[in-house]
Amino acid sequence: MIDLSAVVFAYSEVGHVCLTELLRQGADVRALFTHEDDPGETMWFPSVAELARGAGIPVLTPEILGDEEYELVRGLVPDALFSFYYRNMIPERFLALPSGGAFNMHGSLLPRYRGRACVNWAVLRGETETGATLHHMVRRADAGDIVDRESVPILRDDTALDVTRRVAGAARVILERTLPLIASGTAPRTPQDEERATYFGRRRPEDGRIDWSEGAMSIHNLVRAVTRPFPGAFTSHRGAKLFIWRSSVEGPLAPDECATPTGTVLSIEPVRVATGLGILVIEELEFESAPAQGDEIRAGDRLGCLSSGTF
Repeated sequence: MIDLSAVVFAYSEVGHVCLTELLRQGADVRALFTHEDDPGETMWFPSVAELARGAGIPVLTPEILGDEEYELVRGLVPDALFSFYYRNMIPERFLALPSGGAFNMHGSLLPRYRGRACVNWAVLRGETETGATLHHMVRRADAGDIVDRESVPILRDDTALDVTRRVAGAARVILERTLPLIASGTAPRTPQDEERATYFGRRRPEDGRIDWSEGAMSIHNLVRAVTRPFPGAFTSHRGAKLFIWRSSVEGPLAPDECATPTGTVLSIEPVRVATGLGILVIEELEFESAPAQGDEIRAGDRLGCLSSGTF
């Protein structure tokens, strides 16, 4: 059991896993700052607030971290402050309060993929590896000295949710071996290589639009990066919005298909679509609303073209 008091800022799957590990090791968590659940968002992860309340930890959900919250944290006199997928930047003055330091768990192998939606971006860009990084918090997001990292693989057909759950497991492993070091004041500090740093911003639902001139693998990566529980990759068909939730990649076009315009439906069972490089096989699709009779997808239709409407 560790001798460590803490204030925790947390949300989502990683937040739940990390708070669980803090409690398992006997940390004295004096308050949890989290977010109210958004009724418009799919809640695919367990509630960190329920976990805290079950452990008798005070739960706070302020929209901003202002003077009142600062004074509260200062009065709790924590040894450490932790941020586990908390969605807001924690003001710099909060970071100076704990005597043992302030730490953030980030869902990538820093210094790569700083910023938002790091797992989604890694899948989208076809990475074969990512992970979790625990680092000291500084004014700039995800830029502080590294305490520890743990890598996980990204397989060819993994979705962002598959990888997120793997990253959560890596985060738990990191805390298991580093919390005793934080408690004893001996947590490592390895500066990040700024020349290797990459940064990615927040993704919006409209960023899921498919460009059929891209290669089949690039489109497949987009589909698996934003499929459920995220907003999804989409195209248009006869003025209707069409979501593609699961896909795979087929080899190059046959000689008699090489002149086929991108976005053309080559067959129906399965649905195969010509792209800028290769064929995308659509394994699960869904219209935003039921298509009118006669507007079902047929071989020879062209998805996403202007004549079918745009979104």
